[in-house]
Amino acid sequence: MKRRKVLLAAIALSMLGALQGCEQKSDKVKIAIVVKNLGNGFFDAAHEGAKEAAKQIGNVEIIYTGPTTPSAEGQIEIINSLISQKVNAIAISANDANALVPITKKAMQRGIKVISFDSGIAPEGRLMQLNPSNADLIGLKQLQMASDAIGGKGEIAILSASAQATNQNIWINVMKKDLEKPEFAGLKLVATVYGDDQSDKSYREAIGLLRSNPNLKVIISPSTVGINAASKAVVDEHLVGKVFVTGLGLPSEMAGHVKSGAVKEFAIWNPIDLGYAATYIANEFVKGNPNAKAGGSFTIGRMGTIEIDVNGEAAMAPPFTYNKDNVEQFSKIF
Repeated sequence: MKRRKVLLAAIALSMLGALQGCEQKSDKVKIAIVVKNLGNGFFDAAHEGAKEAAKQIGNVEIIYTGPTTPSAEGQIEIINSLISQKVNAIAISANDANALVPITKKAMQRGIKVISFDSGIAPEGRLMQLNPSNADLIGLKQLQMASDAIGGKGEIAILSASAQATNQNIWINVMKKDLEKPEFAGLKLVATVYGDDQSDKSYREAIGLLRSNPNLKVIISPSTVGINAASKAVVDEHLVGKVFVTGLGLPSEMAGHVKSGAVKEFAIWNPIDLGYAATYIANEFVKGNPNAKAGGSFTIGRMGTIEIDVNGEAAMAPPFTYNKDNVEQFSKIF
């Protein structure tokens, strides 16, 4: 009888240990990083930053996902799946600011903390938006680079991502407004086209710009996919030195185009830092940090203090310029 009691006690302890282990496992914070589309170098770098943050925070699992092509429909399907998985937080770069609102509202009603980064969701569909930089600075920077490339005078065109991309549209509107400034009086915007963040379509649109506008001097692309495609188009059309490309790009993808002469300089924030910051912020919302709200501020690891404005938006850092002097160095990083 005594031996049986000992055996039962041992079994009970074993079961308790197993249950505790399951409980500990379930306590792991699951943060989903939902990007515009998979296979995009910018977001692959953001994923590295997210993993870095998760490791530093501890007890955080990163679920990196996105549609194969950039569409709101694809992201809606993914978010539905994440709701079923009962993730703790979703950090998303939106393909459409408004189309995602119903599904992200549903997620928040289920207790999931939703933030957007890079390309935002409309305010009613998220807790906050992390902008990689300040929209005014980003738009102005791209015009300055275009102007510098051609001595302040000539025709320019814009090759954007999708017509619904929140961040692209904001930056383009800033550029159009800044074109009214005296310092840009010599620049003339002749066209704005959309490549939907797809390499082949962006390339075709760039070719179309070059052939339809014989006096074109600069293509500005605020898209990492578009700037790469436009640079290739300039090379293939034998227009290096006659037409320049600038905008927002990844050093690893643009180093060759800088070397070829198709690009003099371009800019981008560090996507590694962006993924890192988004993960830290999402975790603070999950923890219930009382300062994780509009008007609040808190520390996010090596990125220092993030300040959320009254509209629920925060800016990470100003854009950084890459050219022949530094692009090779940074191309080894992202």
